[in-house]
Amino acid sequence: MNSPKHILLIEDDLDLAELATAYFRQKDITVLHCTEPLEALQKIKSGKVHPDAVITDLNLPQMSGLDFIRQMRNEGLMVPIILVTVSNDVDTAVAAIEAGAYDFVVKPIHFPQLLISAQRAFKYNYLNRENKTLRDAIDQSKGLSPDGIIGKSEGIRRIIELAKRVAKSSATVSITGESGTGKEVFARAIHNWSPRKDKPFVAINCSAIPENLLESELFGHAKGSFTGAHDKKIGLFEEADGGTLFLDEIGDLNLSLQAKLLRVLQEKEIKRVGENQPRSIDVRVITATHKDLRAEVAAKRFREDLFFRLNVIPMHIPPLRDRREDILPLAEFFLKKFNDLNGTDIIGFKKSAKEFLLTQPWRGNVRELENAVERAVVLTSGNEIDISAFLLFDDALPVEVHEEQDERKNAFVFRYGEQVAPLMELEKKYIQFVYEKCDRVKDLTAKTLGIDRKTLYRKLQDDTLLEQTI
Repeated sequence: MNSPKHILLIEDDLDLAELATAYFRQKDITVLHCTEPLEALQKIKSGKVHPDAVITDLNLPQMSGLDFIRQMRNEGLMVPIILVTVSNDVDTAVAAIEAGAYDFVVKPIHFPQLLISAQRAFKYNYLNRENKTLRDAIDQSKGLSPDGIIGKSEGIRRIIELAKRVAKSSATVSITGESGTGKEVFARAIHNWSPRKDKPFVAINCSAIPENLLESELFGHAKGSFTGAHDKKIGLFEEADGGTLFLDEIGDLNLSLQAKLLRVLQEKEIKRVGENQPRSIDVRVITATHKDLRAEVAAKRFREDLFFRLNVIPMHIPPLRDRREDILPLAEFFLKKFNDLNGTDIIGFKKSAKEFLLTQPWRGNVRELENAVERAVVLTSGNEIDISAFLLFDDALPVEVHEEQDERKNAFVFRYGEQVAPLMELEKKYIQFVYEKCDRVKDLTAKTLGIDRKTLYRKLQDDTLLEQTI
């Protein structure tokens, strides 16, 4: 908020522009001057200038100030704009506000009044940017980037194209894939790309709710319908009316609820528990499971008719190990996410860290990668993430530190059991690992670790590694 401020002034009166520039310069505000609105519009669109506010005259060559404001808003450029007019006409003021102007002032310009308007515009612009940052952080916490799903592999591109096509319809979508592949992320994306995007997106994990409560959660209940029902409850189907209901782990639904869900999908109406009155609903249903529903149908654990009702549009999300082109873009996305959430400013991954990410099996898929990057952000003290920040924990092993090298000699793995190994022990083992990796060359070891040679000597002074000098 206290950073230097910039105003883009659009004014064809050169004398007035010079006066305004000089006045705002005294207030530590930089003025960028354009005589034509199209020039100003192009500079903003191209990113050549990033003004905190725009001041434009009403009567300009090429287009009026009102037309300029409308064009800015049509382009999605939301910088606050102050319109300068020659009259105090109410109709002009109303037209300016309707066009999207933040404020307007009347000529002859009273510069202290213009300064107050500009300062208010600065604050408005700052709050808008803060709100956007918060919205982006919320999207990121849900696994979505501002532009959609992260991925550039052929497999993920095909799934994205399919998701965008089916989003326009109300067809039921069945998403399958291993745990952690991002099934809910795709469900949210389909909703956000659909005509229902302004309506609710409601998600429930069918395996996380006890069976005796799941029916009430889905369909709601009447007051007194069972012990503990002290008041009526609206179910998730009603909450999602007009929008999308995402049923995760649908394969864990019991047969009784499967029958009721099938009826809801067929009749497009629900009955609350304890009520006979049907209630019409308009809900797009998306389901997900890590199970093979065809095998569940064969085993009589899942209704065949419900399977066909849900499987109108099948989508399979490939595991991360089968789309390694997506690993680094995902890691960069998660780095930005956790930078924002933790207030850190880590600029990227070192080469050794990237190699490590690309060689891991990621059995937990995107979720495991996200956790690994979050842990690395917390453990990194510099401005880049090194391989040492990726520590793999395995509770099944006793407390000890292992150095494991693959064919490219780039893996350092820390495992612990019920207790945590001391930090000094971890540091010592990692220094030994890097020392051996650098062929016991101390200058290279120190450079790789980001410490000076004296510090490296001190760290190794109690270790037998010093027996060999260079």
